[in-house]
Amino acid sequence: MTARRITPPWDFLHEASSTSLESFELSRLNHTANLRKEIAALLEQWIAEAAEALLARWVREDRQLLSQPGEPPDVLAQTDLPFSPPESIAVRPRHPERRLRSRRPPPAA
Repeated sequence: MTARRITPPWDFLHEASSTSLESFELSRLNHTANLRKEIAALLEQWIAEAAEALLARWVREDRQLLSQPGEPPDVLAQTDLPFSPPESIAVRPRHPERRLRSRRPPPAA
């Protein structure tokens, strides 16, 4: 992409009326808003295309792994996972009779 040198219309800006300057400003702001919408649409399209390409790569690599007989897949069994608990965990029962006491004094009768 080549850098585009911007030269503002100095003569027009110096000689224009206030109404003309306001109109010029609004037209430039409208143009920037339209460009922003186009850029957002392009970004969405770019992200979607990149995601589809990555999904295709993942499916292709998965097929290659499945097509290689004799080699076990590089996947741990669930019992070998580091975050799965080896046995059930003992938990003390809660005491329902215990209640928190209010720090406020009881209301005067």
